[in-house]
Amino acid sequence: MNTKLTLTIDESVIKRAKAYAEMQGRSLSAVVENYLKAVTKIEKKNDEEFSPSLKNLIGSVKLPKDFDYKKIRDEYLTEKYVSND
Repeated sequence: MNTKLTLTIDESVIKRAKAYAEMQGRSLSAVVENYLKAVTKIEKKNDEEFSPSLKNLIGSVKLPKDFDYKKIRDEYLTEKYVSND
């Protein structure tokens, strides 16, 4: 079932989006709908990757905004696997 949706978007963005849709041979509504399908599919996929136990832990630890988990992980793996001979 299709439902009408009213959006408020900057005029210049609308013009570019209409031109893009025309180049793709689709309506602007189809472009927006496909985008929203893709975005919601990605979010749903990411949500399904977490076990219920892990979902319960989300938000329980507060980390600094500048926390770099990749750096911490790399330091840990370097310490674990590189010998200090």
